[in-house]
Amino acid sequence: MKQLETGQAWPFGPHLRDNGVNFCLYSAHAEKVALCLFDETGSEQHLSLPGRTGNLWHGFLPEAKAGLRYGYRVYGPFDPQKGHRFNPKKVLIDPSARAIDGVLLDNARFTGGKDAPDDKDSAVVAPKSVVVAGKFEWEDDKPPATPWGETVIYEAHVRGLTRRHPHIPAAIRGTYAGLAHPVMLEYLQHLGVTAIELLPVQHHADEPRLQRLGLRNYWGYNVLAPCAVEQSYASGLGGVSALSEFKSAVKALHQAGIEVILDVVFNHSAELDIDGPFISFRGIDNASWYWLNDDGSDNNMTGCGNAMRLTEDEVIAWTLDCLHYWVRECHVDGFRFDLATLLGRTPEFTAQSPLFEAIKQDAVLSQCKLIAEPWDIGTGGYQLGNFPAPFAEWSDTWRDEMRQFWLHGDISIGQFAGRFAASADKFNPAQREPYASINMLTAHDGFTLRDLVSFNQKHNQANGEENRDGHNENFSQNHGEEGLEVSAEVLQQRRLSQRALLATLFLSQGTPMLLAGDEQGNSQQGNNNAYCQDNPLTWLDWENADEGLTAYVSALIALRRKIPALTQNRWWQDGGDDVQWLNQQGQPMSSGDWEQGPQQWLQICLSRRWLLIVNASLHEVELQLPPGNWQPVAPFNSVLFDEEPRRVMEGSQWRAAAKTLCVLQDFAPQSR
Repeated sequence: MKQLETGQAWPFGPHLRDNGVNFCLYSAHAEKVALCLFDETGSEQHLSLPGRTGNLWHGFLPEAKAGLRYGYRVYGPFDPQKGHRFNPKKVLIDPSARAIDGVLLDNARFTGGKDAPDDKDSAVVAPKSVVVAGKFEWEDDKPPATPWGETVIYEAHVRGLTRRHPHIPAAIRGTYAGLAHPVMLEYLQHLGVTAIELLPVQHHADEPRLQRLGLRNYWGYNVLAPCAVEQSYASGLGGVSALSEFKSAVKALHQAGIEVILDVVFNHSAELDIDGPFISFRGIDNASWYWLNDDGSDNNMTGCGNAMRLTEDEVIAWTLDCLHYWVRECHVDGFRFDLATLLGRTPEFTAQSPLFEAIKQDAVLSQCKLIAEPWDIGTGGYQLGNFPAPFAEWSDTWRDEMRQFWLHGDISIGQFAGRFAASADKFNPAQREPYASINMLTAHDGFTLRDLVSFNQKHNQANGEENRDGHNENFSQNHGEEGLEVSAEVLQQRRLSQRALLATLFLSQGTPMLLAGDEQGNSQQGNNNAYCQDNPLTWLDWENADEGLTAYVSALIALRRKIPALTQNRWWQDGGDDVQWLNQQGQPMSSGDWEQGPQQWLQICLSRRWLLIVNASLHEVELQLPPGNWQPVAPFNSVLFDEEPRRVMEGSQWRAAAKTLCVLQDFAPQSR
């Protein structure tokens, strides 16, 4: 019979030492916590944690080693009106587990009970937490530490990125090893991105509803174990663990000069609502881990059934500990926080929330790239521009207004300029820097770029919700015909729109984020909410990639690197060295120019050497260029049209075609 010693109240979770393992769990209202050990036959041994320091329960198990499978049974009151739902019949996952053995299936044994505790024991079906060894040979791995002003983000899914890649060995397609394959690394380097933002690699579960429909949670936002790497993305070749394979991928990406940003979920858990699986936080201490209403029910500010209560000292410390694990043990470079308004709730949102303050003061995390999705669905949930430095934020305002400008013509040139200049009206120049605006045309949640210019309506029937799910206001434009199979004339119009949008993305001030596959013309057949489509619909179709579009994007990113106004990460001053806004006559824009009618053309001179000619109208426009020896530069020639330039320049006159953004370079800047 194994015996537990008192152990220590730090760190959270299992901590492997030379002579055993220390366990620590937070529960403010528990009356007793039992550590449950499981052998290879499934036999269970209960050991009560003997130590309690404040609200931290702890114990040390001598001679325990990596590979130990365990869980918790937590004893306490079952009083739903006060939010207490303790049920020791249920084996619970450690919130700090570094690995999980087993799959969370749709099973009645996971029911915790509504008005009374459910008496079905869950041990036989419950996934088990696993003690892991953290040893890994990092050699001389160093973070690329790319300055924000030079950062170009590529949002990708580990499986979807390489699952259909013909030049990556079949055994590692769709895995961490596939992500780190030389073919993939060379592609990312050639494209020119500096950071890859991975959809969640935290261990997640498929919702019971999806399991009943025969679908899977592809995106991975239904997180079960925030500190454990998702094992289904590992190849398993050579007996290498999922954690080691993930670390190898990070190491390889760093060697290629590419940062790794993780999309993380700390706003809700896979326990969902009260009918969801009773598997972790709810059984550990429902009233401490989740926001509850006065009657003890879940305050569902996330729309996912529950909302994490990130205000207590111990919960904040646990959150920081999870983030530290990914940085220190896995060497990641930053995080994108899903539904990040929840991180600032007390329960009202405040930029001075305890968690934000703790992150700002943390020597490790404050130096990482931190990105917020600035909304949840609770009261006051939309908080774009209100997060504290050093957070950057996804800008849906940039996305929507640039779509409206190019695809519908109902955004003024002044609004366009405001977004183009890093949305200074949203991100206070006195407190934030331009990088804070994460500019994006598309993201995993919504249409791909090709679908944006091909569909007026969402086509989500495959999701099993009768096309009710997904955004309805997409500001998309099918250019006259719905779907992918259309006339050559419509295809050409779509082609121009894609390129104008992409040029705007990479030549705007702020941090550009590209959705993986948009540079290839990837389509999801009009599905704008493909969260449950783990199949060829969402996997990138490399064999049919639009190589001309890829070359165009690569050239755009290369051009961006040459323009100081876009890389120096300082707010522009109109008329200075960074930017000049010019009218049709090549003169500085006056207040009257900004205010006149629905004008949709503009000249923007950046760093006094690059001239961007914007024409979002439906007709050609003749413009007078400012003084200089202006010549078109790549990629605004044959790469754009697959033929010689169709623009005609006569003296200092430029004829700008409809729906285009072109760039000229002054080859005699001394003349200015």
